Amino acid sequence: MMVVYALYGVAALVVLAPVAIALSASPRGTSVVYGASLMITLTQGMIALLSLFGYSDPSSTVTLPLGLPWLGAHFRIDALASFFLVVVNLGGASASLFALGYGRHEHSPQRVLPFYPAYLAAMNLVVMADDAFSFLVSWEFMSLTSWALVIAHHRISENVRAGYIYLLMASFGTLALLLAFGLLAGADGNYAFDAMRASHPSAALAALVLVLTIVGAGSKAGVVPLHAWLPLAHPAAPSHVSALMSGVMTKVAVYGLVRIVFDLLGPPDWWWSMAVLAVGGITAVMGVLYALMQHDLKRLLAYHTVENIGIIYIGLGLALAFKAYDMPLAAALALTAGLFHVFNHSVFKSLLFFGAGAVLNATGERDMEHLGGLIHRMPQTAFVFLVGCVAISALPPLNGFVSEWLTFQAILLSPQLPAWGLKFLVPAVGALLALSAALAAACFVKAFGVSFLGRARTPAAAQAQETDSNSLAAMYFLAALCLVAGILPGFFIDALAPVTKSLVGVSMPHQAGVEWLSIVPIAESRSSYNGLLVFIFVLLAGSTAAFAIHRLASDKLRRGPAWDCGYPDPSPATQYTASSFAQPIRRVYGTSVFRAREIGEIPPPGATTPARLTVELRDLIWDAAYAPVAEAIGYAAEKLNYLQFLTIRQYLSLVFTALVILLLVLAIWQ
Repeated sequence: MMVVYALYGVAALVVLAPVAIALSASPRGTSVVYGASLMITLTQGMIALLSLFGYSDPSSTVTLPLGLPWLGAHFRIDALASFFLVVVNLGGASASLFALGYGRHEHSPQRVLPFYPAYLAAMNLVVMADDAFSFLVSWEFMSLTSWALVIAHHRISENVRAGYIYLLMASFGTLALLLAFGLLAGADGNYAFDAMRASHPSAALAALVLVLTIVGAGSKAGVVPLHAWLPLAHPAAPSHVSALMSGVMTKVAVYGLVRIVFDLLGPPDWWWSMAVLAVGGITAVMGVLYALMQHDLKRLLAYHTVENIGIIYIGLGLALAFKAYDMPLAAALALTAGLFHVFNHSVFKSLLFFGAGAVLNATGERDMEHLGGLIHRMPQTAFVFLVGCVAISALPPLNGFVSEWLTFQAILLSPQLPAWGLKFLVPAVGALLALSAALAAACFVKAFGVSFLGRARTPAAAQAQETDSNSLAAMYFLAALCLVAGILPGFFIDALAPVTKSLVGVSMPHQAGVEWLSIVPIAESRSSYNGLLVFIFVLLAGSTAAFAIHRLASDKLRRGPAWDCGYPDPSPATQYTASSFAQPIRRVYGTSVFRAREIGEIPPPGATTPARLTVELRDLIWDAAYAPVAEAIGYAAEKLNYLQFLTIRQYLSLVFTALVILLLVLAIWQ
């Protein structure tokens, strides 16, 4: 059974964790740990692919004598688990390959190496768990190992704060999931997933479970307004761990939502989709707006994770709506769009975090205002980072376009939905999706242009060197995958057929047999897309233009200064910056969304001090939801601090009083 082999792989990763403690002191320890992680995750990925293509019995379950005495620990690999295992282990393998080079520069390997394989093992266990207890234990294991990696560089105060907030949000999310599973288990307390599928919760109970699941899984995925930890924790972790957290762990959270809502909770009501759609639309737009305001390259990428999680939620919400109204083909299209974007985002976001890690390693800088000109110093990194930028901007012929295009095709089917609430909400969400796609393109023009083009703004950028071959190999592999999934999406859509069939009853029409390798999500008369033809056209047009410019143009050269907006100052400080690029968008949206203020300081005549423009931004969600809670906790902790200075007599009196109160409550309750 494939699940047995997969559990052996998890056991190997768990055993590798304590071994890494001893190896972290060795110069070759980094290569051994990451090399072993690479081999194990590749094997796990092959097992998952074989299971997805039907080489395993999805009904077979392995029960280990662990966990609750009357339950044990159940593990199973069905179609849904197989797909997410592919995502987890593809991300783990590429991160391990990247870390073979990047990890050599780690200053504290003993704080990273032991937790890295344990983190990979935890994510595999979450996806394979087939009972609530095993799921939650694995979920917490995943949270704790990732928290340890976030605070690996603990001497930086911002990283400690990021880890603290992340741990609080992770505990809050786990509590919500614990309550959701408790309600699904019912009075009998049967936490096996098979028993939960067989139960039929009432409408009120199902609604409560849905809300708790959105909160619990959404806090780990980073949906607005539960995203506060994500832009703090992702930049704090080492870059290959950031790629895993952003590209993989958030997808494990999506898996938790899909497993509960589509599988365990039973047939959906139509209004469930409105909750998921509203969260998805708001998350997509807010995520990209937050990203546009950032100068920190890794924080910008972290906020784009928020945006893409919103896009995934839009697809899942549409699938719920179509499933509720017994429109299986439309539900299969929407679910395929959401799951395909899960895969696509894991690929191009890992690629972009690897590129940011290569830049950080070469320059020591994450601030885009201190970069520039890196296309000359790091041309290969610039090329693969550009591929990731095009993919995440949803531009053809790369993979990000296909999944967003499928989502729009599902949105165009929404007029067939009878509920008036959905008739108004879905077009509004479609407009938000279009806005987020346009703003994402603008954001990555800024990210690539300011970081890689122009002239170096600092000596560190001017002296940067290309990254190592292992890191480049990982980035080229993901860049190639972005292209293949973009020009041959039909094969990937067909691979998702077992998943959609298990969740909504049917799958999209077979795509690999369509002429010219086009994809036809509904019918040829309505829409179709051919990524291969688009790629060939782009390739031929670009080659023809390059040939015409270099071979047919005049060979007479005339050199002149570059256009400089009327400021012929050779200083790199006169270039466009990330702040100036985002200024128009900040002035349109920033006043209402971020309470943006631009403060100009102009020195008096004759003064030698420079003029300054300071921009102040406020996170209104943090101010409204998180800051009051943090202040209340700090105030309560300060007051309760008095308890540690009590005498023994006062402690005994306090315990006696608490015991009397509890007995009174028990007597009244009975």
